[in-house]
Amino acid sequence: MHNKVDSLPVRSNPSTRPISRHHSGSNIVHRVKESLTTRVSKLICAIFLSLLLCLGIITFILWISLRPHRPRVHIRGFSISGLSRPDGFETSHISFKITAHNPNQNVGIYYDSMEGSVYYKEKRIGSTKLTNPFYQDPKNTSWVDGALRRPAMAVTKDRWMEMERDRNQGKIVFRLEVRSVIRFKVYTWHSKSHKMYANCYTEIGWDGMLLSGTKDKKCPVYFT
Repeated sequence: MHNKVDSLPVRSNPSTRPISRHHSGSNIVHRVKESLTTRVSKLICAIFLSLLLCLGIITFILWISLRPHRPRVHIRGFSISGLSRPDGFETSHISFKITAHNPNQNVGIYYDSMEGSVYYKEKRIGSTKLTNPFYQDPKNTSWVDGALRRPAMAVTKDRWMEMERDRNQGKIVFRLEVRSVIRFKVYTWHSKSHKMYANCYTEIGWDGMLLSGTKDKKCPVYFT
């Protein structure tokens, strides 16, 4: 006698079901459109970033070429007369020469005023106007002369004796401060006024002339 085996229901595998051609075609078209949109978006972003990079490079180059640089000041000569005379302070005078160089390639400089003051041991012994207002072209150097005489130069007998002691020890140190009011010019544009200071430290020898160690020395320049 044979046992009857009950047949079990068989579920069909969803993966084996026939694929709807209409559904498959819609997916393909959707993917193509999405891919095309992505490519266009990436292209637009790449163009925008490239333009932004080019603009940044151009701006940086213009900033480098048109950014004003401060003038360069050098001490070229400095002398004081009458050091060998005990009463030299009554008739002594100081003379000096400096150069102001404009290092800019495309920027001019207006010097609205320029004044020179001489200090000995940080005590001012005289001050004088140096030049009338003038304009300096790019890459140009201007020579400026100055002189201090009485009454602009005031040295007491005690101060003169201090100078004599320094002279006997080998050198006298002075500080020449050049104060200027300048403006920069870029084509037709003019900057606001800037107060410029240059400090030139000088060493004077036995003969009252500038020692070689400080001749042609660059003077620190700063703005306020």
